[in-house]
Amino acid sequence: MDVSQVALFLFSTLVFPGFLFIFTLSLFTQYLVRKISARYQKRMGPSYIGPYGVLQPFMDFWKLLRVKEVVRSRYSMQRVAELTLLIGIACITGAIVLLPIGVLNIRGPLDYLVFFYMASVMPILMIVLASLSMPGPYTSLGVSRLLSILTISEPVYFTGLFIPCFLATYRDPLVLSVSMTSHRVMDLWLNPVAALILLLSLIALVISLQSKAMYPPFNIPEAEQEIIAGFETEFSGPLLALASLLHDMDLTVSILTVVYIVLGGPAPFQHSTLGGILMVILKYLVLVLVVATIKNIFGRYRLEQALMQLLKYGGIPVLISVILSLAWVYL
Repeated sequence: MDVSQVALFLFSTLVFPGFLFIFTLSLFTQYLVRKISARYQKRMGPSYIGPYGVLQPFMDFWKLLRVKEVVRSRYSMQRVAELTLLIGIACITGAIVLLPIGVLNIRGPLDYLVFFYMASVMPILMIVLASLSMPGPYTSLGVSRLLSILTISEPVYFTGLFIPCFLATYRDPLVLSVSMTSHRVMDLWLNPVAALILLLSLIALVISLQSKAMYPPFNIPEAEQEIIAGFETEFSGPLLALASLLHDMDLTVSILTVVYIVLGGPAPFQHSTLGGILMVILKYLVLVLVVATIKNIFGRYRLEQALMQLLKYGGIPVLISVILSLAWVYL
């Protein structure tokens, strides 16, 4: 590996589409969700820091980093919590290079499995471990609710992304590639049967995105009126900043993943063209709008209601799409 390749790898990991890019996009996505929510609720939303308040999430993050962490329990392990949250952020940063966004696109025959593990499993696992490192009664209850939601939302999210990867690469033995799917999935939308399968997967993915973001109606793990802040109750200062950043990065990468794997990324334009860039931005903004809209038109479900709705509107569509996919490929 020569110097130019090392420089390209470092640039892709640290700048674009790595940490700096995903950090900025995550906080900007938080701004969009807050601004859209404010419009629905007839409020101003972020308005003072930067043009139209766009820098407010950056300022909030900076202020939390400067606040001293308050440790109330003798059993709290602040350094362990910080380390686990940083590992989660690092996993998301490493996973983003598997998407065909930047100049460097790392790919492999089964890179979807690696991508899902790094971009979806590890971040939420690190959030759970960080919460358990700062124990408290509300934290334990929030974590138990979070794990209950994840038992349904994560399999739905995995399967919803697996289906387009399977349909796009089933002719290639032992291949399940994110990059290859992104380049081929738009052709599937032109087939009526495949389009129906992808539409069902997209519906299930939108529901799972809502639960992964812990937005209403699936915000029971952090229900403020019942359990203060749930699994984040014992976080303050830098820990709260890192946990919020990891949460925002998880949502941002999840939306980007749906854009590229299910909606074809820049399609019908080519990658790295102006039309392709604008198309990715448009698809991303539409999904953010959908997530923010659902957040504001639904109230919070009780835990058993949330699980039933996830099964009904996430599990059933993705199960039907699996059956149709197998029938379409093998019959």
